[in-house]
Amino acid sequence: MTSNKAFYLTTPIYYVNDAPHIGHAYTTVAGDLMTRWHRMAGEDVWFLTGTDEHGQKVLRTAVANNVEPQAWADKLVKDAWLPVLDVIDAANDDFIRTTEPRHTQRVQRFLSSLKDAGHIYEGSYEGPYCVGCEEFKLAGDLIAGDGDEKLCPIHSKPVEQISETNYFFKLSAFAKDLIAHYEANPQAIRPESAYNEVMSFLRSGLQDLSISRSTFDWGIDVPWDPSQVVYVWFDALLNYATAVGLGDEPGSAGAQKFANTWPADVHLVGKDILRFHAVIWPAMLMAAHLPLPKCVFAHGWLLVGGEKMSKSKLTGISPQSIVDLIGSDAFRYYFMRAIIFGQDGSFSWEDLVARYTAELANGLGNLASRVQAMVVKNFQGLLPAPGELTAAEKVLTELLIKTATQADTCIRAFDFQTGIVAVKEFIDAVNLYVTEQEPWTLAKKDDEQSRLRLATILYTVCESLRAISILYSPLMPKSMAALWSDIGASESSLSKNFSDAAVWGQLVPGVKITKSESLFPRIEEPEVI
Repeated sequence: MTSNKAFYLTTPIYYVNDAPHIGHAYTTVAGDLMTRWHRMAGEDVWFLTGTDEHGQKVLRTAVANNVEPQAWADKLVKDAWLPVLDVIDAANDDFIRTTEPRHTQRVQRFLSSLKDAGHIYEGSYEGPYCVGCEEFKLAGDLIAGDGDEKLCPIHSKPVEQISETNYFFKLSAFAKDLIAHYEANPQAIRPESAYNEVMSFLRSGLQDLSISRSTFDWGIDVPWDPSQVVYVWFDALLNYATAVGLGDEPGSAGAQKFANTWPADVHLVGKDILRFHAVIWPAMLMAAHLPLPKCVFAHGWLLVGGEKMSKSKLTGISPQSIVDLIGSDAFRYYFMRAIIFGQDGSFSWEDLVARYTAELANGLGNLASRVQAMVVKNFQGLLPAPGELTAAEKVLTELLIKTATQADTCIRAFDFQTGIVAVKEFIDAVNLYVTEQEPWTLAKKDDEQSRLRLATILYTVCESLRAISILYSPLMPKSMAALWSDIGASESSLSKNFSDAAVWGQLVPGVKITKSESLFPRIEEPEVI
């Protein structure tokens, strides 16, 4: 591995059996915030997302809509999954589809190498299977339904009993190695509750995994037996490595990309797919003698009415419906701010509108509007030079240093909420500073001392907004770019690197301050969404 390895983060690849809802967007926004933060610090970054297009669930959905599965996947990707990235303003570096040749060919090559190494054998499988999860279930995983019926605990739907002759991966052989790895690297599974769940599962013993299906043909052909297709999860998990050149010839562009990218630094996943990523996936990599991901982070579910968001239960909400109301930046702000990442969180329209109004429209938006208007009115729209800083200004300069440090520590630790709140509290402090200093009173006076003091106050607020626009830019890129321009920072070609955010006094007096439209226009709470 070369020394210039990129920070590599992935989202899960999403099933194309339906259009995306805000649960999918939540994961992608978290990945986008994290990768933008690392870019802002001057690091090389690679951010991957994509779609999972094989398996029985996708096949049945396509059949139910009277189209071929490839045509169904093509339409969903084109009309829904790619557009939603623009809706939420995601800056991913790559988008992988599991039907692409670059993926299918590398999967087949990887599978053949495992078979040649003795990790795969032919056997029979009989037991419960959840098509919704695309998962072979253990009896202990199921919940009781009507009569003798057994249900998937995630989808609350009956599992199907299947009996097939398939190929198996010797998953059980890696239980001890996985336990040892996680005991030595407890930060490899986060949060702690996820770590404890995986360790308990591993210590209860592993069963070998069926990695092919013979009763349908929508999948990647098993290279040595075209009568079977690769189990969708074995196929899907490999996307994280196939997307960056897994197994390509030494010296090739793919091999160089793999060397510069692998292992992944972070796999972001929902908690319902934790075991796939923290048990099956690392075992596959161990079998191939490849480095394991540095961290699998399992976040909680978005709940609506107390239940996990689901299209089938009619609780799925489209990202577009929220973005149409408050914009993409406020969408991103709300979900990263309102929910502790790693825990379940409830969504409500009332909470969304209340936080938008209090924290964005009345908080940051009003602060920016007020200072811009005062500079335009009192200094012909040109940033005034400040006088000597008083204790009131020094409180803000010291708080800014603390804020930037705390935000950096928290964001990198996936504590998005605390990092965001640290910046919000700095905004609150600046608003309090304005209230206490009363620049509107000074503006009414004609003496030189009052005018110099007014200049110092307005410069202080604009300089604070410069720092805020950097600290919030990974979270709200569009509005922070607009704010950066409005306060004259772009005119001065100032650094947007995180390391410069808390360095006080960078705005150049004399730059043009623009009173543009409100960053966060006030909205009325919708009666019906």
